[in-house]
Amino acid sequence: MSMEITAWNAMYNAMHAESDRRPFSRATLKRIAAFARPHRRNITSYLALSVAIAALGVATPVLAGRVVDAIVDNAALSVVVWLAVIIAAIALVEAGLAIANRWLSASIGEDLILDLRTTVFDHVQRMPVAFFTRTRTGALVSRLNNDVIGAQRAFSDTLSGVVGNLVTLVITLVVMLGISWQITLLALLLLPIFIVPARHMGARLAQLSREAANHNSVMNTQMTERFSAPGATLIKLFGRPAQESTEFALRARRVRNIGVRTAMLQSIFVTALTLVSALALALVYGLGGFYALRDQLDPGSVVAMAMLLTRLYSPLTALASARMDVMSAMVSFERVFEILDLEPLIKEAPDARAVPKGPVSVELRDVSFAYPSADKVSLASLEEVAVLDSRGGNTVLHDVSFRVEPGQMVALVGSSGAGKSTVAQLIPRLYDVDSGSVSLSGIDVRELTADSIRATVGLVTQDGHLFHESVRANLLLARPGATDEQLYDALRRARLSELIASLPNGLDTVVGERGYRLSGGERQRLTIARLLLAHPQVVILDEATAHLDSTSEAAVQEALTEALAGRTSVVIAHRLSTIRAADQILVVEDGRIVERGTHAELLAAGGRYEELHRTQFANSGPHSSALVPTLES
Repeated sequence: MSMEITAWNAMYNAMHAESDRRPFSRATLKRIAAFARPHRRNITSYLALSVAIAALGVATPVLAGRVVDAIVDNAALSVVVWLAVIIAAIALVEAGLAIANRWLSASIGEDLILDLRTTVFDHVQRMPVAFFTRTRTGALVSRLNNDVIGAQRAFSDTLSGVVGNLVTLVITLVVMLGISWQITLLALLLLPIFIVPARHMGARLAQLSREAANHNSVMNTQMTERFSAPGATLIKLFGRPAQESTEFALRARRVRNIGVRTAMLQSIFVTALTLVSALALALVYGLGGFYALRDQLDPGSVVAMAMLLTRLYSPLTALASARMDVMSAMVSFERVFEILDLEPLIKEAPDARAVPKGPVSVELRDVSFAYPSADKVSLASLEEVAVLDSRGGNTVLHDVSFRVEPGQMVALVGSSGAGKSTVAQLIPRLYDVDSGSVSLSGIDVRELTADSIRATVGLVTQDGHLFHESVRANLLLARPGATDEQLYDALRRARLSELIASLPNGLDTVVGERGYRLSGGERQRLTIARLLLAHPQVVILDEATAHLDSTSEAAVQEALTEALAGRTSVVIAHRLSTIRAADQILVVEDGRIVERGTHAELLAAGGRYEELHRTQFANSGPHSSALVPTLES
């Protein structure tokens, strides 16, 4: 490795190393060892090859010196030829070992990335919904990408680098001291001139690198938010393209200025260190030539010392920054383990059982619930705050009790924020109650398997989410093995089959981010088709028609007729006219059920429901549509 390459490597390591100087954690090291244990055979082979490559690398300069001595001494041609053959053989063996070592390095690194990513991904999927409502998605994705790759470098780069450099350093020092201890000691005196600027300049470059990264992060955030369909619409509506362009250009210009300063510092840094390497070589040739002319040193030894010099400085410089490399990798591991240490609040009981076959009832008994505090479900680093709020959440449900018999429809109405949607999330066990119980067919959901709950309960929200994938892929979430005939049957029942069939790619048409290539009514009907494909026995509708126009609402209501037919259902509705035929209507205010009864009974009672009904129809006029038209007949 040339001195210039060594300079670049030293600078890169200093720029990208974490400034964290914490001591090694034994617990972290044990967990790292646990991840490495399945790959210990490859790791052992990798380290052994690294040692062999390092030893072979030192042999070449020594043999080159022997060639020079043989030439100077007018040795037989065969001696020179054999030395050349040995050098060539070493080069071939070294190249073969390097390729094998690179394969081992790639295998270990990629296997480790695979293990870490799948472990973190699976763990994150078990986290409660509250985790995702608080966490910045970008920060979480960074853990799966940047930090996992940073942890992988500990095995693929840092580990072999430390071992290989130590072996190279020891062998090189022994050989150089054996040739000329005087020249070796003088060469070592120049080492501080080589390392000190690297550490100082590297710290300055690291600061510039972090500053540029911060500006790039802000620009990325701005682009991500402004380039989404809702964000772009908002900017256009408020006429801010010019201001947005100015703000973006300001940050981009700062990154540009930092780039120029970084390039100049890099150039000065590498030039200075290359100059130091030239001075070191001058010292070797000057002092070595002096000793050679006085017959105190062979000419070949002078050449060997010059070639060995770079093999001395390179590992010394690398080992000087090895602690930074190791700490950087340790920090990456700790950031990954932070995620794995978050305990999922929803855990399946060891003896959990499936929901019994047959009609399913739903019952909430004396349910009280408060959303978990931040310190139970999140990390400060994922929310970009210094300290998480440890205060408990306010209780949003108080002693809520009701029962839905198989095939019945119960409707929840009330003011916004009264707790209706919270009830909808407790039934499929997206959260666990603080007290009381939620039961399916008389069995507490905490005693049921997660798979059986998901198969039994279907939820349609007011903003049915679709992935940026095809219609087919979004539907197959409900039933992965469904045939095209089954998919089109669900679409037909959701009043969407003709539209999908008319699209150029049919079921393979990509719906766009969050389904924005479809209208609001079409998106909602597609989520209903997905529900129909899943064929749940319990259906929960959380204001499924809240943001639709009259035409779209009518189409969605027809689809909902199919979804609710013969099923146990809990319906949250803003428009009271849509739930007049419900078997029971519950009025929820401040987390409590304040009234219950049929539409006619509640109107006659003259309470909160009658007030909501009177206020709504006074503002909007009579509304004749119903959530399930057939129920009104």
